[in-house]
Amino acid sequence: LPAPFDVQIVGRDQVKNREIAARLAEKIRRIDGAVDVRVQQPADLPKLNVTIDRAKAVELGLAEKDIANSVLLNLSGSGQVQPGYWLNPRNGIQYLVNVRAPEHAMDSLSALNSMPISASDLGKGNAQILANLATFDRTSGPMVISHYNVQPVIDVFGGVSGRDLGGVLREIQPLVKQAERELPRGSYIIMRGQAQTMQSSYLGLGIGLIVAVVLIYLLLVVNFQSWLDPFIIITALPAALAGVIWALYLSFTTMSVPALMGAIMSLGVATSNSVLVVSFARTSLRNGLAPSEAALEAGTTRLRAVLMTALAMVIGMLPLSLGLGEGGEQNAPLGRAVIGGLVFATFATLFFVPVVFSLLHKRRQPSATSEHPELEMLAGSLTV
Repeated sequence: LPAPFDVQIVGRDQVKNREIAARLAEKIRRIDGAVDVRVQQPADLPKLNVTIDRAKAVELGLAEKDIANSVLLNLSGSGQVQPGYWLNPRNGIQYLVNVRAPEHAMDSLSALNSMPISASDLGKGNAQILANLATFDRTSGPMVISHYNVQPVIDVFGGVSGRDLGGVLREIQPLVKQAERELPRGSYIIMRGQAQTMQSSYLGLGIGLIVAVVLIYLLLVVNFQSWLDPFIIITALPAALAGVIWALYLSFTTMSVPALMGAIMSLGVATSNSVLVVSFARTSLRNGLAPSEAALEAGTTRLRAVLMTALAMVIGMLPLSLGLGEGGEQNAPLGRAVIGGLVFATFATLFFVPVVFSLLHKRRQPSATSEHPELEMLAGSLTV
């Protein structure tokens, strides 16, 4: 599994990038909730640098290639220099023959100094020991060099404990921006790990939430053959979203993917309850009632149906919202979001939606004289 957050410094200047990564890791360790912060590629691996005296090697008839091949042959085997194969005449199978110095014979610096060096071509150059041709320097370097898209990278890994990942990331972002100003030319920083997955999930669910509202409205337009009544129906949706936010805030629950899924679920139930109220009000309006009377009758008549639907959903989500049992806390935000959204949406459906229906349909209702042309003619003749 990826780390909760991975600050990845990409660039070819490994020395400068490693210094920046070390300073960045030290700053991230001071953030409350950030744990196990480390640079994934340590730079403390002991190394021996072999510096060849080229002038002396040329005098002895040896090239740098000859010295490098001899060192590889002794330390890693002939397979690294010139692979050799032996064909078994009995079964016709080829075997790789790897010739190398015994490991116990190369266990000290003096043994390396005594390593025999010879030319690749027989008869050319004088055989020597490595101490006559090179010097050794002790140093340290990276144990491993990681790459991403061919570019060398340095990873600052870390986890989160006692806080939500989003809160820790909000404190890491300013540190990353500060580190970006110190980067050498051609280097840049990318945030990866679970943080990247979380951000992409939030973006996808946010877009899904907007698309859901738009599709709900368009579907209602087709069903009601009107642009006004679907608008009245979706006026309950902002209350549902407000209920989701308040439920998460009061329960000290952070915004998460399950919480966004619960928000989408509450929007669906809130829409269905509003459809019950508005459709009944439309029927009463066609039967000759005034808009205010139709809205009032719809609210009182559909009260039981709306409450039963909302209460059934809320009661069903109560065990989930409590987060009981092992792993229950993972899906608790979904239940809390649904409960908060439905509580607010139910009040909006029973009180706010009828008021909006009454106000908007009063403006559209034609006057009595326009409904009866004969009354308009009579009124005109009287004025004349």
